[in-house]
Amino acid sequence: MTSEIVYIGGYTAASGGRGDGIVAARRDPGSGELTPLGTVVGTESPSFLARHPALPVLYAVNELPEGRVSAFGVGQRGELTPLAVRSTGGAEPCHLAVVPDGGHLLVANYGGGSVAVLPLDDHGVPGERSDLVRHEGHGPDPERQEKSHCHMVSPDPGAGPLLAVDLGTDSIYRYDLDAGSGRLVPRAPAARTVAGAGPRHLARHPDGRRCWVAGELDATVTAYELTAEGALHQRGRVDASGRAGHVQPSEIAVGPGGRFLYVGNRGVGTVAVFALDGELPRLVAEVPTGGEWPRHFVLVGEHLYVADERADMVRVFRVDPGSGVPEPLGEPVEVPSPTCVLA
Repeated sequence: MTSEIVYIGGYTAASGGRGDGIVAARRDPGSGELTPLGTVVGTESPSFLARHPALPVLYAVNELPEGRVSAFGVGQRGELTPLAVRSTGGAEPCHLAVVPDGGHLLVANYGGGSVAVLPLDDHGVPGERSDLVRHEGHGPDPERQEKSHCHMVSPDPGAGPLLAVDLGTDSIYRYDLDAGSGRLVPRAPAARTVAGAGPRHLARHPDGRRCWVAGELDATVTAYELTAEGALHQRGRVDASGRAGHVQPSEIAVGPGGRFLYVGNRGVGTVAVFALDGELPRLVAEVPTGGEWPRHFVLVGEHLYVADERADMVRVFRVDPGSGVPEPLGEPVEVPSPTCVLA
């Protein structure tokens, strides 16, 4: 069944990586074990992946100087068939998401500092861009924040605005999507993080009233209240890791049930676990991943799958449902330059 197939994106030689395209692995839902199936389709630097919410279609960014997005039909045995390749209108797209009604694909262009919108037809195939919104500004870090670097696009599961997280301008921009025209309508003002935070990714709570943002540059997690009108009110900040040394947060996600928050920390090679039982996240555990650079992870039921880009592996953990703490299972799965796991 395709529901048991996990897809892994990564960097190819075009971006200095060692992969060849999108890798597939069969997942045992009971044990969590992954059985590698090899590269199922060749495409350049598919560094982030997403599925259509209702159709058997997979989307990948091609993180290149002239950014592209590729769409693939998903077969019964997990095979991928190319459907379309479209320009994203900006350099180095690093994240993408499909809106809940399945009508549009949103792409964050990191190098281009922009958000692209591509309409999807009844088969989930993307057409040419219907909009491209560029962000302006910079942050205090002259090397990483010399201009806008949009790092994530997060559609609201309900009726709220799209949130676009921009590392370069220390901002979270809010947009409404006009479904008819496929254009983005800005909601002012943007939410500003602490200067130099370098917001990377955002995780929403299932209650729709809270979210948390990983600061890549200052190694923090910022808590926000989400109002019914889509405004973001900052509630406070905590350290993303309790370890000493260089800490560069990557992925952030809320666990099943909404009791725990998970943060990947590159540099120290950990996943930090925070309880969400108070005003701010409370660190309860920090688990080594077995590598130095946990770029991305995904939670599936009682299992956690961590992609370590530099260690060329995906590590499998079982998450204790009571404590929320992951424990490693078996040996790592070898995957070259993995940057995204899609279950």
